Amino acid sequence: MKLFLTYFCPFFILFQSCSKDSSTTSTSNSNGNTPTNPVVSNTVPDVYKKIYGASSITSDGTYITIKSIGLPDHKSPYYATTNALYEAYTGTTFGGNIFQKNPNSIAEKAYTFKIPLDPKVASTHAATPLGAIGVSLNGVPFYNQYAGPNQPLTNEIVSFDRYYGHPAPSNAYHYHVEPLYLTTVKVTKSALLGFLLDGFPVYGPEENGATIDNTKLDAYHGHVSVTADFPNGLYHYHITSTDPYLNGSGYYGTPGTISQ
Repeated sequence: MKLFLTYFCPFFILFQSCSKDSSTTSTSNSNGNTPTNPVVSNTVPDVYKKIYGASSITSDGTYITIKSIGLPDHKSPYYATTNALYEAYTGTTFGGNIFQKNPNSIAEKAYTFKIPLDPKVASTHAATPLGAIGVSLNGVPFYNQYAGPNQPLTNEIVSFDRYYGHPAPSNAYHYHVEPLYLTTVKVTKSALLGFLLDGFPVYGPEENGATIDNTKLDAYHGHVSVTADFPNGLYHYHITSTDPYLNGSGYYGTPGTISQ
């Protein structure tokens, strides 16, 4: 596969409940970045309440709507130097690469993720697009395994900060690979990390005390098993340390929508 040298992502972007709650008021932490007390309607299942970086989480009985400003709650050299979360960084990043900062910065966005409340396997599996394909616990979007159309992340990886995220030219911060701040600081490597747009959950690179690799997953980078959040078992994705990292041949289910 031909490799393309690029230090940025493209501009392309991209359970049972009944009543609808449209409240979207949010509160912010002391750094003004990610909400600490998202507004959550009482029809939202508890598992979605783990998305602490949302400004609001609501349900209409068919879809869960998650709103987020997309700002990471951890330090990054991509924040403005005046931001409390700015840090100068010269260490290593994903894969042991020496960090090389890209020219972009972190900016606040207005994401609305609308995902199925009761996800089901799709009869036709849609490919994930460039841009946001899901939302992590801190409200930062997940992106797929490409730096551009059919362009692998191989050379872009050097621009991931120490928590394995970076901003696109649109200044949208995102994760293509394991969100290290979540898996090492906020939760664990076996915990729920968020959801893709088809409503199926994303878990870390470990399960039942063992590391998950691509051989244990299907073409869409997931499998069915019991988790702490879904004791009856459910299909879910896993983040792994090698390509395709998060998602393989497309969404397992039928994706909802994202606007920003």
